[in-house]
Amino acid sequence: MAGYFEEQVEELYQQITEVIGSFTMLKAQRAGEKLEVPLPEEIKRAFWNIVDQVSLTLIEDKENFYGYFLFQMLREIRFDVSSPTAVSFKGAKYVIYFNPLIFLKLNIKQMATSIKHEILHVLSMHLQRAEVLKERYSTLAINMAMDIVVNKYLDNLPPYATTLNMVNLHYDLELEPYETFEYYLNKIQIALDLQEEDEEGEEDDRKEDENQAIKEEYDPKKTHDIWEEADDVDEKTLNAFTKKQVLSAQKSEIPIYLGSMIAALQNSQGELPWQLYLDKLMGRLESQKKKTITRRNRRQPERLDLRGHLRGHRVEIAIAIDISGSISNEEFKQAMKEVFQIVKQYKHAVTIIECDQEIRRVYEVKSIKDLKDRFASQGGTLFNPVFSYLNKKKADLLVYFTDGKGEQALKNVPRQYKVLWVLSGRGEDLSLDKPYGIIKKLKKVEVQEEQPDMKDVRNGGYSMNNQEPI
Repeated sequence: MAGYFEEQVEELYQQITEVIGSFTMLKAQRAGEKLEVPLPEEIKRAFWNIVDQVSLTLIEDKENFYGYFLFQMLREIRFDVSSPTAVSFKGAKYVIYFNPLIFLKLNIKQMATSIKHEILHVLSMHLQRAEVLKERYSTLAINMAMDIVVNKYLDNLPPYATTLNMVNLHYDLELEPYETFEYYLNKIQIALDLQEEDEEGEEDDRKEDENQAIKEEYDPKKTHDIWEEADDVDEKTLNAFTKKQVLSAQKSEIPIYLGSMIAALQNSQGELPWQLYLDKLMGRLESQKKKTITRRNRRQPERLDLRGHLRGHRVEIAIAIDISGSISNEEFKQAMKEVFQIVKQYKHAVTIIECDQEIRRVYEVKSIKDLKDRFASQGGTLFNPVFSYLNKKKADLLVYFTDGKGEQALKNVPRQYKVLWVLSGRGEDLSLDKPYGIIKKLKKVEVQEEQPDMKDVRNGGYSMNNQEPI
């Protein structure tokens, strides 16, 4: 059976390459025209027959979740994707794309793995997360970090697959297994920056080669480019749709790792955390560039008519904290640790504004150590004083920590600075009819009581520190 399948695949691959060869010649003769690959219907049917055979192995497998999930997806042939398979969300459906020129080079187990790979990206909510992170991180870093996360669960990977060992070897890193996506992303981005020795703030003036509409080899830089074509659907809607499709695919017992991913998806409220939005806003603000005649354009140094670019100005960040008792010290301290973890990678200045019904104190901080004990509150909450103050100052971004209970309307609307509202774990909604910014929730942080020194217990007993994070 396996031999017959391989013969089918080889014969079909030869037929498709002949069609592609004729198409390439036609495209060269009719330069400038946008042409579709004229794949005959009988070849399409033969290809989908191959995919159906792979799908059948997934349904018959003990991990048949993948087969039933695939059954609910639309399928299309695309020669312009740089991987065997790709996934996107179009027309209220997940669509899986196949590039026959790359897919047919795999054996049947690798084909099944390639399909599983795409479904794991969906379960990990990578389509949503990549959209937020692309402002700050390179496409290659995002692609490799995401692939490391999903490929660690898969066997029978293609030889070119992005794995932890491959990245460690290629970039001389020592990445640890079972870490988070963000951990891998930061480490890989640093390695890429060092390797490329890139000048600060340069724009990429390279143009896509119009003749590269047909991809015959795997390219890690472009494996997820198809995500750019996904329909613009809000996070809650996409999350709800994914949960429904996951539920329909669960026909039998699933492995532990899938159960953990599905549980995380089910517990998700469909919104990305406030930290990722802060990261995104920082990336946009800091990436603003100014022209300079003292530096040549790095991508086209021979073009003296093109000016180079320098990285933009220092990002002025205001952190407003509602001291009326709506946010606990533990919540605020934890949030500020995460703020500094994000902004430390940018040229920035941070100003703390303590306020209730009026501003009580303003001071600058350079690190978490500079935070002062909060001023004693003397009343309720009003948002207007902070906006009135910042409208007279230089600011790029305001992050406002509050329970959301204040006025219904702002008398002083924000001027030329972004606003991120972060509601406390006890806050439900923002009272403002028009927030002039993004509203996110702060994860609840329990008040920590004093604990006995557990060093001896940890050293002599069992620790969870070496377990795989969920």
